[in-house]
Formats: sequence, structure tokens, C-alpha cells
Amino acid sequence: MAKKFIPAYLLTFVNVLGFSILMPILPFVVDTYGAPKWVFGLLLTLYSAFQFIGAPMLGGMSDSMGRKRILLISQGGTLLSWIIFAVALSLPEFPIFGVALPLIIIAISRAFDGITGGNVSVTNAYISDITTREEKSYIFGYLGGIAGIGMIIGPGLGGLAGSTSLGYLGTILVAMAVSVVALLTIFLWLKESHPPENRVPRERMSVLKLLNIPGRVKKANPSEVIKSIFAIKMLFSSMMAFYIGTISLFLIDLFEFNTQELGIFLFVVGVFLSFNQAVLSKIFVKRFGEFRTLLIGLSFCTVGVLAITMTSNLYLFIAFYYIMNLGLSLCFPTFNALISMHANPKKQGEIMGISEAINSFAMALFPVVSAFLYDLFGFGLYFFISALPATGLLLAILSLRKVGAKAFD
Repeated sequence: MAKKFIPAYLLTFVNVLGFSILMPILPFVVDTYGAPKWVFGLLLTLYSAFQFIGAPMLGGMSDSMGRKRILLISQGGTLLSWIIFAVALSLPEFPIFGVALPLIIIAISRAFDGITGGNVSVTNAYISDITTREEKSYIFGYLGGIAGIGMIIGPGLGGLAGSTSLGYLGTILVAMAVSVVALLTIFLWLKESHPPENRVPRERMSVLKLLNIPGRVKKANPSEVIKSIFAIKMLFSSMMAFYIGTISLFLIDLFEFNTQELGIFLFVVGVFLSFNQAVLSKIFVKRFGEFRTLLIGLSFCTVGVLAITMTSNLYLFIAFYYIMNLGLSLCFPTFNALISMHANPKKQGEIMGISEAINSFAMALFPVVSAFLYDLFGFGLYFFISALPATGLLLAILSLRKVGAKAFD
């Protein structure tokens, strides 16, 4: 493994860990303070809402100021957000407008982590800077595998640390330690990949302009291929937002999992995700190419989301879940690889920022909506969720016919 990739791998791991480590404890934290289920979705939404602002802002800043400086600042912000979270757990349950004070401070910490967690766009731009066209597919596949490891280790660590005598604070202390390691790795190992001669002047954007994704796409003027990928990614990201906002609730209701059991299940899911992205996605891309691998992934997502609603047998559920998991694993790296391959090299940060903004927009809007709808419709919500990748698949096929297969190579 080339040393130059290690900081990017670790950053990807930390970003995923920052989300996944909370998955087995956050529903129980919310319940501890007597809040309804939709608050769980709100906490997820806050992270992504502020990541929606942070991703394009940090991506654009890295185009003008360099990757390393922005990554150091953003990772320092992530560490600070965990410190705020830890402080919140020590506060008394004093109600403010009917909401316990610790939950309000936790919400602030998640928002702060979100705006600094937008460094995923900078990380992807860094990888784009240092890879050749031939390397992009499998390196982004490896990044997906690292993300899978984060999904493996995060829930496992979160569930186990949360079940110790330290309680939820144990989970947060582990996250803080990993953030410190990432910060030191960037400082010591990461070499600047975007030299001054390739930088572009920084254009300051208002929050309203940041929120206007169609306007930013028009201004960046990417190729038709990237415009098509952005549209497909919006549907895929919406599916992921609905899934993430409800899957812990789904598993708790279906199998009556406690904190540790939910962590173990998500650990197993992470094993699947890591292997599929690091190994199988590379095989699929080599055999079918990036875009056709994306089509296959969207197909598996559609079938898998429907299938997991059809059984309450744990082992059969895991088998169905693997179909969905494989679909996700084929989609994640191919989106980034296709965008990296077709983006203007001088605008990698901006284009990656828009890509992450699409994902963050969906994650900002839909988890709280999905948690609320799940409360009303239960498992039936997953029939709607399955329609999102199905629509993405249809759009991908239409784009293939409109633009031509060669344009996606």
C-alpha cells in the first residue's frame, strides 16, 4: 500500500466511524432523555445539513488554498465536536422548551461535526490529484473498503464501549482517540497534492448560493456525463438517507435488539460492506466497467430493500440484506470514480464538493422525515424506499442511450 494513500484511507475511516460509532447508542441516548423517535432522525439530519454546507465550502477552499491545510482545520473541528458531545453527557437533564439540555448540546456537537466533516470532498479531491485514470476505480474501491471497515469497527466499538461502566461516554472517548490519530497522520504524512500553480482564486459564496445545487452545477458547467451521474446520485443518496434514518429502528422493532446486539449486527453488516467494496467491486468494474457496475448495483439495491421486508427469520434476513449490501458496495466507489474521471482537474474540489453536497442534502432532509414516516407506516415504508434506486436505474439506462456508452468509458 503506497504511503501517500494512508492519510486518505485514515480520513475516510474516521469520517465513517464518526457516523457509525453512534448508530448502536444514539437511539438509546434519545430514549434516555425521554425524546420521541423523530429526534433520532433530527440528530442524523443536523450532521448532514451542516455537512451539506461544509462539503462544497471546504472543497472550493482546497482548490484555492491547498488540500493539507483544509484537512488539518476540518479534522481539528471534528475532534472538538467530540469534546462537546462528551461535555453534554455530563450535564444535568435541565429542560429547555421541553427538550433536555444534554440533547441540545449533542445537537450542537453533531452540527459542528457536520460542517467540518465536509472534508470528505477534500479527501476525494486529494485522491483524484494523486491517481492516474487507471488507478481511480480501484483506489476509490479501496476507499469504499476502508469505509466498510469503519462500518465494521464503528458499531462494534460503539456498542461495546457503550455497554461498559463508562456508558455512552466510553463510545465518545474512543471516537476522540481515533480523531487524534487522524489529525497527527495528516500533519506528519500527508503531502500537499494541489500545488500553487494549479490553484484557482477562491470565490466567496453566500449560504443561499451554497444551498442552490442546480445553480452551482450550472456555474461549474460539468460534462453531460457528470450531470447524469449527479441526478442518479441524488436518487441513490435519498435511498441511503431513508435507510439510515430507519434501519436501527427497523432492527430494534423486528428482532428486539439491545445496544450490544445492534452493534454486533451492524458489525456483521460492515464485514460484508468492506469485503464487497474492497474486493468484489474491483472484480465487477474490471469485468463490466464503472457505469455498468453502477447499473448492477442499483438493481441489487432495489431487490435487496424489498427482500428484507419479507422475513422475520434472522438468517434469511441476513441473506437478503447481503443483496442490498452488495448493491451499495458497487454503487459507492463507482460514483466517485466516474466523477473523478470526467471532472476538470482544476475543479476536482468543486465538483467533489457538489457531489458530497448532493449526498448531504439528502441526508439533511430525509432521515428525520423517514423516522417520522416509519413511526406511521412501519416496514411498509421500505416499499417506497425501494422505488428510489429503481428510478435511478431507469434514469441511468436513459442516460446511457442519450449520451452514448462511449461517453461513460
